[in-house]
Amino acid sequence: MPIDHGPRPDAAQLPTPSALLRAFLETDHPDPAAHRVLDAARGLASCHDRRRRALEQARDPAASSSTGAACARLVDDIDNDRCALIARIDHWVAAHVAHRDGASLHTETLGAVIDRMAAKWIAAQQAMAGPDRTTTTPRQREARTHLQWCRLAELTDGYRDLIIDVTEHRRRLPVW
Repeated sequence: MPIDHGPRPDAAQLPTPSALLRAFLETDHPDPAAHRVLDAARGLASCHDRRRRALEQARDPAASSSTGAACARLVDDIDNDRCALIARIDHWVAAHVAHRDGASLHTETLGAVIDRMAAKWIAAQQAMAGPDRTTTTPRQREARTHLQWCRLAELTDGYRDLIIDVTEHRRRLPVW
């Protein structure tokens, strides 16, 4: 009897919400045996963090115009990286997820959904890290942090519902 080593890294399983959130959190070099969608999700979170830092640097009142221009170029490069990672997720979906004709079409690709989740993950992490320029009192910071985490929770719930609907062939993802 052959030994079952579990699912292949690219098994036609959509990552769970908790696996996706763990991927956003991981900062080490990705495990080569990891799911390709999780690897791309980790990259998206990194892109959003780098993007946030570049925008912060550009908005610094002490920043020179050359610093602002360099940050703008960096943000463009990061956005190109994001597009490539989103496309990697969408290509995986096209190759590994059965699409049932007649199922209701979702409005976004899975890559776009995961990109939004990665952006909100970074915003929630940043809100917990400390004050920003838009909040002045501890109560305002607490409210902003709560709002960011609630929005992430809503996106995570929506992702969970989406992958259940796709798995049960009630919805299909756009494939371009």
